Amino acid sequence: MTGQAKTSFYVTTPIYYVNDKPHIGHAYTTLACDVLARFKRLDGYDVMFLTGTDEHGQKVEKAAQDKGVTPQDFTDSVSQNFRDLTGQMNFSNDDFIRTTEARHRAACQKLWGLLLEKGHITLGSYAGWYAVRDEAFHTETELVDGKAPSGAPVEWVEEPSYFFNLSEWQQPLLDFYEANPGFVGPESRFNEVKSFVRGGLRDLSVSRASFSWGVPVPGDDAHVMYVWLDALTNYITATGWPTDGEYGDAEGYEMRWPADLHMVGKDILRFHAVYWPAFLMAAGLPLPKRVFAHGWWTNEGEKISKSLGNAIDPNDLADEFGLDQMRYFLMREVPFGNDGDFSRQAMIHRMNSDLANDLGNLSQRVLSMIFKNCDGVMPALPAEPRDEDAALLASADAMLDAVRAQIDLQAFHEALRVIWQVVSDANRYVDNTAPWGLKKTDPPRMQEVLAVLAEVIRQVAILVQPVMPEATSKMLAQLGVPDNARGFDTIGGALRLPAGHVIDKPEPVFPRYIVEEA
Repeated sequence: MTGQAKTSFYVTTPIYYVNDKPHIGHAYTTLACDVLARFKRLDGYDVMFLTGTDEHGQKVEKAAQDKGVTPQDFTDSVSQNFRDLTGQMNFSNDDFIRTTEARHRAACQKLWGLLLEKGHITLGSYAGWYAVRDEAFHTETELVDGKAPSGAPVEWVEEPSYFFNLSEWQQPLLDFYEANPGFVGPESRFNEVKSFVRGGLRDLSVSRASFSWGVPVPGDDAHVMYVWLDALTNYITATGWPTDGEYGDAEGYEMRWPADLHMVGKDILRFHAVYWPAFLMAAGLPLPKRVFAHGWWTNEGEKISKSLGNAIDPNDLADEFGLDQMRYFLMREVPFGNDGDFSRQAMIHRMNSDLANDLGNLSQRVLSMIFKNCDGVMPALPAEPRDEDAALLASADAMLDAVRAQIDLQAFHEALRVIWQVVSDANRYVDNTAPWGLKKTDPPRMQEVLAVLAEVIRQVAILVQPVMPEATSKMLAQLGVPDNARGFDTIGGALRLPAGHVIDKPEPVFPRYIVEEA
């Protein structure tokens, strides 16, 4: 059974800070959301998938000054790089939001007004350490060797500031965490969040007066909103909130909010799992259902950094190895939520082992035998399946429920492992039944075997669509599966691959990657 038709599902990436060009980390986060969004669409959901750019703050203002351009011109240019990435990586986002948009400014100022009206924001003065690179405030005890925990340099800041009464939300947050044990994943990260909150919360400075590139504080143009209060609001801006404003969409907000999942990197989990819920609680707005924090990538065992010059450009990877191959590697290689290491050797191994040898060779062998030995006509499944046929078909039919359970936990690597177990079962079935020998000894049985295999390949290809949409589209086309029969309502035993249609000569979908000799 597939998901309830037209149930809404809303997934977001963090909005990316426009101080540099996109790298593998940005692609990784957005890819995970893309896989989830595609999966839910195929499972019958009405999906909204949001990404975008975070364009305000002191760091952006300084970067624009260094280039001799206005902050708006600077952000227009860099934001476009992130918008271009969505097309280059074949991401299926439904909206791309920028914090410099008028709709977003209206939402930020509405949220500020609610917090002020309810007595949660007051004017005071701030004196403390601030990391411009992270756009984050730090206490003396948080500094490590005179720097922020991230390694970013800090500067002493003294200026008037509005404060949000975060300290009053410690117990409400802990109560919410207790009542919602799945709010943050993975569990180890949730434990870190709860430990941080139990350690005590201080009121949060939510405005800056020492620079001007930001959303103006309503009624006090000497201040701009703290960039994180501004940035986090994007998630409700895109739903059409505030519903009574110029950009309001009551139906969209009602359908989409609260978000089903905020996908973030582990370095910004605190903002999403502590500050954001507190802002929403204070404003009387619903909280998101789940936040998932994934890990970071290293490059051949080394931390990725500007100083080492070892950033990984996702476009370069896609050009060299193939876009779908890269997408598969990123979702399969590392348990999602853990840190991972990119290596060329591991990438090539996945391409040649999992894709070329296991799935690609299975599909190519089976379709080539049907084309050659069945005159290109898709054979019929056995009327009375033998035990080995029934066992393989049952393992294929069980995939959907097992994969769905892993996807809902954001365990993309486990979902793919489940599918590839069935691919392995199918390859063993080929070896055990030896259809090439049956051609001479038992042609009707050969056709049954090939039909069973073709049905398994169909279900595998449909389930792998969210990860490798282009490659699986080719596989399904070679099987003769029409575009309107590729949803999850056609698998799991609900339907079978029909017989009698003619297929074309198959072409390899996953060629082996040949390493050229130096």
